[in-house]
Amino acid sequence: MAAKRRRQFGRIRRLPSGNYQVRYPGPDGIDRPAAHTFEHKTDAVNWLVDKQAELRRGDWLDPDAGKITLHEFGKAWLAQRVDLARTTHERYESAFRLHVCPELGGKALTEITPEVIRTWHAGLLTNGVEWPSAAKAYRTLRVMFNTAVDDGRIRRNPCRIKGAGADRSPERPTLTVDEVAAVMAKIDKRYQAMVLLAAFTTLRLGELAALRRRDVDLIDGWVHVRRGQVELSTGELLVKDPKSEAGKRRVGIPSDLLRSLRWHVETFAEPGPDGRLFIGPKGGYIRRQNFRRLWIKALKAVGLTDVHFHDLRHTGNTLAAASGANLRELMERMGHASTRAAVIYLHAANGRDRQIADSLNGHLKGIMLPGAQVADDNRAGT
Repeated sequence: MAAKRRRQFGRIRRLPSGNYQVRYPGPDGIDRPAAHTFEHKTDAVNWLVDKQAELRRGDWLDPDAGKITLHEFGKAWLAQRVDLARTTHERYESAFRLHVCPELGGKALTEITPEVIRTWHAGLLTNGVEWPSAAKAYRTLRVMFNTAVDDGRIRRNPCRIKGAGADRSPERPTLTVDEVAAVMAKIDKRYQAMVLLAAFTTLRLGELAALRRRDVDLIDGWVHVRRGQVELSTGELLVKDPKSEAGKRRVGIPSDLLRSLRWHVETFAEPGPDGRLFIGPKGGYIRRQNFRRLWIKALKAVGLTDVHFHDLRHTGNTLAAASGANLRELMERMGHASTRAAVIYLHAANGRDRQIADSLNGHLKGIMLPGAQVADDNRAGT
């Protein structure tokens, strides 16, 4: 009688229930069981063959590595991301804490499937979380799971909802020049030049708050953006370089604003080339929440609502596009490396095509299709 052939990889044994249990040695030498038993021995044998092939290809994943909860993994991930700017780290932490952990934090990484992600994402929107916040939470989760894949904790990233991480900010209002002037007239005089610069050079509030005297050329009419002020949730203020090289830029100031800007510098700015251009009544820094109160008060005085200070940037970009700025010029003025935002303003300026078409009249020089004059005369007679 032939001797029973000993299995070269793994072990299979039959349990009292009749099912078959499989165990195999991992690359770390630890003996591990399959996650489930098998009704038929053939299925157990095939499972072992597949597992051995995984090990040979180097595709094996430690089944225990994915048992860590998302909360534990995310907390460690945030602690390890010392490469992030403090503001970016704060945004990640806030999105993870507020919108991810309440629903998914207690689940193991291996339990979070694409279906779980879809249910979680739909729940955010159903429960009133606005799209930008939901998109930010989704992007945070997706980048965390990318790291989990790289670490060998899971095989694939379960975040696969197409477009879920895309920003879909609602269309913001565009102020008219008269509305900008009206709001400017109602705000504290020390901030009037800031309103004008925001509208006609499209600088952000943080960029305006960080301006120094030497950043503004009051002779040739240029403002140099070299840094920006950001405010953390703790109230701490940071002055830092722009996010990208495109953010460091020189923006032209309309010459008609230079006289007003010179008066502001002489009246309100700190002395010396490094003196801040815009300061509070007591010499303090411009803080978003404090300035917001003054801004809302000025809006109410002229009958405007739901207008953000940042909408002045939107207004200025729209005016620049309507004035004939091309895509590259808009990108440089806005400080963007991407064309996406600039294209939006070019679309908004499409009404200018009527002016362009009318300006071509001078080149037609009376050219007209035969019969067109007769038809025109008939319409006039009718």
